[in-house]
Amino acid sequence: MLSESDITYLKRCVELAEQALNKGDEPFRSILVSSNDNILFKDHNHVSGGDHTRHPEFEIARWAANHLSPEERKTVTVYTFGKHCSMCADAHGWVVLGRIVYASSSEQLNTWLSDISAPQSPVKSLPIYQVIENTDVDGPVEELAEKVHTLYLKLHIE
Repeated sequence: MLSESDITYLKRCVELAEQALNKGDEPFRSILVSSNDNILFKDHNHVSGGDHTRHPEFEIARWAANHLSPEERKTVTVYTFGKHCSMCADAHGWVVLGRIVYASSSEQLNTWLSDISAPQSPVKSLPIYQVIENTDVDGPVEELAEKVHTLYLKLHIE
């Protein structure tokens, strides 16, 4: 069950994703939050330059590995615009971060892209639980789905 705080952080991810899109990048944004509700790190996609590994969830994992103890990493929550791709889930798992909460799923994204005949991802989408063991995962959040969908449409149609 998602808390009011969870929804607030996810809404913030959606707002920040829109800012990334308006700056010319893809609309993905993630926030790392400590167990005492402090934002520790946030980032957005940096893929517009051609490096499609520059995902915010991967950068969060890298930052956490360099700035948090192993014990602290287990207690954080990653809030993200979209479900972790396999690469980001691997990074999350290797660093042993805590919970993941996401606004939209890969299945939703794939459907939205298919509906407008946009290119699909070149890599297979796997459920997080097939990549990482023993990680709490919550999402997608239907109340944010329409806003997320709108951002994808803006990316591919405008």
